[in-house]
Amino acid sequence: MDAVGRCRERCWKTDWVIDLDIRAFFDSVPWDLVLKAVAAHTDPSHSWVLLYVRRWLAAPLQLPDGTRRERDRGTPQGSSVSPVLANLFLHYAFDAWMARNFPAIGFERYVDDAVVHCVSERQARFVLTAIEKRMEEVGLRLHPEKTRIVYCQDDNRRASYEHTEFTFLGFTFRRRSAVRKDGRMFLSFTPTISGEALRRISSQVRSWRLHHRTSLTEADLARAINPIIRGWMAYYGAFRKSALYPLLKRINAYLMRWMRKKFKRLLGWKKAQKAWGQAVARRPRFFAHWVWITHAPGVR
Repeated sequence: MDAVGRCRERCWKTDWVIDLDIRAFFDSVPWDLVLKAVAAHTDPSHSWVLLYVRRWLAAPLQLPDGTRRERDRGTPQGSSVSPVLANLFLHYAFDAWMARNFPAIGFERYVDDAVVHCVSERQARFVLTAIEKRMEEVGLRLHPEKTRIVYCQDDNRRASYEHTEFTFLGFTFRRRSAVRKDGRMFLSFTPTISGEALRRISSQVRSWRLHHRTSLTEADLARAINPIIRGWMAYYGAFRKSALYPLLKRINAYLMRWMRKKFKRLLGWKKAQKAWGQAVARRPRFFAHWVWITHAPGVR
């Protein structure tokens, strides 16, 4: 959240962004430099730390069919230690290097997802070329198609450019309508949940098949889905939460279908709507998302 918030502030102040994508980072990161970074933060008397990190890195990858693949670089995604090692490696490979070579240029990075803010297209191209060379020095490469220079277009920045949006940590930044304090509309460059993230969590909601779980009680459903929904709301709802409303309404639609299937007396639409209204009024925070959305779309 800190990284996304700072990125939003810097996009308002500077016109250009370098949207970096490191090609196959977790498959390519060189072990010797990872171990060197770990050693810089390890007490010499704790040699077992380096031993275990080396074993984690060198462990073969087991594929779904049961076969094992030997590796000579990289740290597999999904491993509990991979994000820590990635952050430590990129602190030296990228963060500290940027601070030395471009101390006046702001950037945000979380694991291998990073954006760099520049005051002009010319500066952005110069810095991008330097970053490409730096990545090659540490055994990595930028993705040639996914790495791009983006123009932060809004009400005050109306020039045309090939790329005018980017995605960072599950949020898409682009020009959108906003409201000033005095009530007037304007165009701002802001983040909201990305289409890819929305499709992913929508697919997860469908996979729950809530309307078929009539053997469960409403308390069972709440215990199962509330922690997940709270997480989505806390993260993706931190910026332009209204983008989540259609998803939350869809969850209510599934819950309404569940209620009408479980309680046969509520098959009639009017009776179902009345029962829904009573449930919301009696326990307005029973389901986590009811804090924002209590309306249930018509489902027959």
